[in-house]
Amino acid sequence: MSLEFGVILPTSTSTPDPERPILGDVRDSARYAEDAGLDSIWSTDHLVASAPLLESSVVLATAAAVTERITVGYNVMLLALRPVAWAAKQISSLQYVSNNRVVLGVGTGNPAHGDAGWRAAGVEFADRGRLTDEALAVLPGLIAGSDPDVKISPSSKVPPIFVAGGGPRAHKRAAKYADGWATIALPPDEVRANLDRINELADGKQLKATVVAPQLTDNPLEQLAAYEAAGTERIIFPPTGDWRHDFDHAAELRARYRA
Repeated sequence: MSLEFGVILPTSTSTPDPERPILGDVRDSARYAEDAGLDSIWSTDHLVASAPLLESSVVLATAAAVTERITVGYNVMLLALRPVAWAAKQISSLQYVSNNRVVLGVGTGNPAHGDAGWRAAGVEFADRGRLTDEALAVLPGLIAGSDPDVKISPSSKVPPIFVAGGGPRAHKRAAKYADGWATIALPPDEVRANLDRINELADGKQLKATVVAPQLTDNPLEQLAAYEAAGTERIIFPPTGDWRHDFDHAAELRARYRA
C-alpha cells in the first residue's frame, strides 16, 4: 500500500495571533480535504493547552458527518485524561457514525502545555504513563463490547491504534498495545531505527510509522520515498495558519508521489 497523506484540521494554533483567526470551519475544512483527495484528517487533543483548542471527539464527529470516504483520526488522544469507559464510548460511537473510518492515535501529552489540564481532570501528571498503559490494556475489549464487566452498546470494530512517543516506555507501549507508532519530524533513518527497536519488542508484530511534520526540503518526492522505505505508512502535515494552503500543498505532493 502506498504512503498515505493526512492533514490536521484547523482546531487550534500553537501561537495565537490577533491578526488571524485561531479556529477554522471544521465542516468546510473536512469537506475540502476529502474533495482534494487526501487520505486522512486529524484532531489534536488536550483539556487545557497553550492555545484555544476544540475537543477532539466533537471535532471528528463533525468531520465524519460531512464526509464519506476520508479517515478521521485522533492525533493523539490523551487517554489518561478520561475515564477509560467514557473514552471507549466516545471512540465506539465515532466508529459507528463514521462507518468505521477511525484511526486512534494515543499519547501521554506534551509537557510544553503544562499540567493545568491534568490537575483539572484530577490526574497526577506523573501518573499519565501508567494510566495510559492501564487504559490501553482494556480499551479494545470495551470498544468491541467484549469486556465482561462493562458492556458498551452498540459496540464497534476496534480501530487501528498507534502510540506516539520517542522514549523507551513509549516504545514498549507501542509494541505491546498498538498496531503502529507515531513520531514528530524524525528523518527516515531515525524512523527506521526506532521501528527496529519497537518491532524487536512486538512479539512478531511488524509495526509501521506515522510521521507528523516530516522534514521535507528541496527533493520532497525522494524524501517521501525514503520515509516509506523506512517503514512509514502515513504522513501528517502540520498546520501553518492557512489551512487551505496546507491542504492544497499536501494534496499536490500526494498526487505527484502517487504518479
